[in-house]
Amino acid sequence: MITRLNHSGLVVRDLDSAVAFYRDGLGMKVVDIRERDGGSIEHIVGYHPCHLKAVDMAVGDGSVLELIQYFVPSSTERTSEERSVLGASHIAFDVVGIHKMYEKLLRKGGRKLNPPIEGSPGKWVCYLQDPDGNWVELIEFTN
Repeated sequence: MITRLNHSGLVVRDLDSAVAFYRDGLGMKVVDIRERDGGSIEHIVGYHPCHLKAVDMAVGDGSVLELIQYFVPSSTERTSEERSVLGASHIAFDVVGIHKMYEKLLRKGGRKLNPPIEGSPGKWVCYLQDPDGNWVELIEFTN
């Protein structure tokens, strides 16, 4: 039986710039930083050897986004930027002021996919990518 979603995780190229994007762009808070090298982390992620650093970022409701930078093995580029490929994913945030948030995230290194549109009455939605190509959806309910 599932009791709750524990966290979502994204692999990033540069942890410092990813933290800045989510902290300064979306207003998330750093709640934990850890670096793991060898030992149990190798068994958890299935890489032998393994060296990574992770930062947990929290939203106001306590939801956690884990940002992970792999040092060993090094990360490789994604082979497709298409949202329709198997394994593609996105993370969605409810926001206030979607138009300003979208522009702010673009200034923080986000990549434009589509500007906010009113997908249904009172529901504004847009997609963009973070600096590492992870898809981010913003949603604003205006009524």
